[in-house]
Amino acid sequence: MEKTEKQKMLAGELYLASDPELAAENKRACRLLRMYNATTEEELLRSQILNDLFAQVGVKVQIVPPFHCDYGSNIYAGNGLYMNYGCIILDCNTVHIGDNVLCGPYVQIYTADHPTDPEIRQTGLELAAPIKIGNNVWIGGGAIICPGVTIGDNTTIGAGSVVVKDIPENVVAAGNPCRIIRPLT
Repeated sequence: MEKTEKQKMLAGELYLASDPELAAENKRACRLLRMYNATTEEELLRSQILNDLFAQVGVKVQIVPPFHCDYGSNIYAGNGLYMNYGCIILDCNTVHIGDNVLCGPYVQIYTADHPTDPEIRQTGLELAAPIKIGNNVWIGGGAIICPGVTIGDNTTIGAGSVVVKDIPENVVAAGNPCRIIRPLT
């Protein structure tokens, strides 16, 4: 039996994002995001919308609008997540965010990728790789987390960093490309 485009997407294989099933899921997410981003201080309403949008939402999750994502259904948010203004999660693959993660404004989390071969890229095929962010992580404003990255527990990612490879637990890391600055003592 041939895989669906969604199954290919979640398996990290080449897939077509224009597939009707994926387009319908994106449309659903866009509707929920319009509602979410139109809220003001209605925490109960925001919580209800996030519960409809995400695969999993912990307690005491706060995401300041505007917020954007592709599907929402591939996002697993732990307890105590805080995301400041303008954050984006391109969740073409799974995004697991641990407990007590803090994200500054305009943090961008991208599971989405495109083939580097221009002939393949011109076919419209895309790729995606999962992202895992551990517990007690702080991600500074404007940081970009690239596809396939894992960030370990208790780590701080400096503002404006571009994280292109795994960052271990218990470190401060920053830069473009992001690198370990020092271990936590």
